[in-house]
Amino acid sequence: MKSKIDYQEILKLIDLLDERNLSRFELEVEGFKISIGRGETPAAPLEIITAAAASQPKGASLMAANEGAPGPEEREDLDYVSSPMVGTLYRAPDPSSPPFVEKGETVKKNQTLCIIEAMKLMNEIEAEVDGVIEEIFVKNGKPVEYGQKLFAIKPA
Repeated sequence: MKSKIDYQEILKLIDLLDERNLSRFELEVEGFKISIGRGETPAAPLEIITAAAASQPKGASLMAANEGAPGPEEREDLDYVSSPMVGTLYRAPDPSSPPFVEKGETVKKNQTLCIIEAMKLMNEIEAEVDGVIEEIFVKNGKPVEYGQKLFAIKPA
């Protein structure tokens, strides 16, 4: 069975992009893939969207799947923890608890750094090395994108 998406559903996805303040959104369902982004002119827009391009709200545009949002400058002496999914980042297990980690704290390999909520599932993000938290790039409760840098750790 072939998946179909109509113009109104595409507009809802574009509204979600604005609502969550995302620069890029990708969805793949049953062989149908759509990638929506804002800011840059698309290198190769998807055919299904070209009819809608003229009436996109708030400057949203399609982007090629390999284009991403610019991240912080990388340093070779740091290990970066990136988001494995699109979702909402939470720095603590619940609103009344302290954050899992703070800048300057020592962490151990496999220690929980944050939680990313994606599709009502809570996913723990763990440190891959022992070290010290040098930088935290995302604030609590903010949306994150796939591949977005979350933490910088100076390995021990």
